[in-house]
Amino acid sequence: MTDTFVRTGPLMEADSYPAWARQLINDCSAAKARVVGHELYQRMRDGVLSPAVMRQYLIGGWPVVEQFSVYMAHNLTKTRFGRHPGEDMARRWLMRNIRVELNHADYWLHWCEAHDVSLADLKAQRVAPELHALSHWCTQTCTTDSLAVAMAATNYAIEGATGEWAALVCSREVYAEGFPSDTRKRAMKWLKMHAQYDDAHPWEALEIICTLVGNRATEAQQYELRQAITRSYDYMYLFLERCMQLERSSRPQRELNALPA
Repeated sequence: MTDTFVRTGPLMEADSYPAWARQLINDCSAAKARVVGHELYQRMRDGVLSPAVMRQYLIGGWPVVEQFSVYMAHNLTKTRFGRHPGEDMARRWLMRNIRVELNHADYWLHWCEAHDVSLADLKAQRVAPELHALSHWCTQTCTTDSLAVAMAATNYAIEGATGEWAALVCSREVYAEGFPSDTRKRAMKWLKMHAQYDDAHPWEALEIICTLVGNRATEAQQYELRQAITRSYDYMYLFLERCMQLERSSRPQRELNALPA
């Protein structure tokens, strides 16, 4: 009996994947949920996130966005044609999507410019060191870990959570309507592209991971994948919490100022 995984069900349904992968999704769901539903994204959606927090968020997020195609290029170097079906799938997928990711940096810059954040600001990276932890982790895993683990940490975990929080922000028109009508489409392009409910990228990454690992992952493989995925979510959460410190520290003073004389 072969251990090779070949998907037969729909791409974007958990039941189409091995039992170990379904368990992995469940085990990581709580860590993912606290990122996707974070207060920062709720406040962004409602148009009440302070300009200072928005600025820190956009600047701090730039290294991950700008380098995401580089993370994928590191993973591409781990593949060899014809060595393993999973490597062949990864090779084609990474080659195709690296080009797509290059454009996302342009769209992030357009979003930044709509908030008066310049390319010079993004390059200067004058933000708290905690905001760089996620990009350091992505570089580490994609340069040192196996293909399956690195893709789980980046293309599955980060892309998947990003699609869901972007959908949350775009679920109401309040945030978009905060931009002038003539610049709104340009400002929202990065968010709109990532907010598509039918985004297949994380599921395609999961299919590649399952093909690399097989139908019966060892306990060690499952542990390594689970650690990589939850670590990505944890660093995303750390990023959001550090940004929100600016918001939370200013609330008492704002509330005091709002009291009647």
